[in-house]
Amino acid sequence: MAKFYKANGSGGIEPVEVKLNDLYQEVILDHNRRPRHFTEVEDANAYAHGHNPLCGDDYFLYLLVDQGGIIKKVGFKGEGCAISKSSASMMTVAVEGKSVKDADALKDNFIHLLTDNTGSDAVRAAAGKLKIFEGVKQFPVRVKCATLIWRTLEEALKDRSRRKEEVSTEKE
Repeated sequence: MAKFYKANGSGGIEPVEVKLNDLYQEVILDHNRRPRHFTEVEDANAYAHGHNPLCGDDYFLYLLVDQGGIIKKVGFKGEGCAISKSSASMMTVAVEGKSVKDADALKDNFIHLLTDNTGSDAVRAAAGKLKIFEGVKQFPVRVKCATLIWRTLEEALKDRSRRKEEVSTEKE
C-alpha cells in the first residue's frame, strides 16, 4: 500500500491508502483511453505488422531510425484490447529516442518479465515503468496481448530482407 493525500471537506488534507495494483491498472487504462504516439509515421524507414488472431489485436508499427541507429520517431495504428493498446502506447514512449540496441534490450527484458516465472530483480529493474504489466502473467492468455507489439518491434528492427510480412502470436 502507498499513502497519498486528498483534500477533505474542511479545507485540510487526509491520508488515503491506495493499493499499487489500483495505480497500475489506472496507468494501463489511461494509455488505453489516450494512447501515445497513436499515428502513422509518414517518413518511417522501419515498420512491421502484428496480429493476434485469438483476440483480434492488430497493429502496424512505424519507426524512423536515423543513420546512427537512434529511433527518432515511433507510432502505431490499429486496434485491440486494453492490454495490447496500452502496452503499445507505453512501448512507443519507452523506445523513442533510444538506440536500436537499447530498444532491443528493453524488448528482451519486457518479454522475459512476462513469459518467465524466474524473472530476477535485475530484469524487473531493467523493465522500469513497464513492470506494471507483470501482473498480466496471472492471465496467460493475456500475455500474448501485452507482448504482441514488442514482437512487432523485434520484427521492425530486423534487416528488411529478413522481415516477415506479419508477426502473429500463433505458430505458423
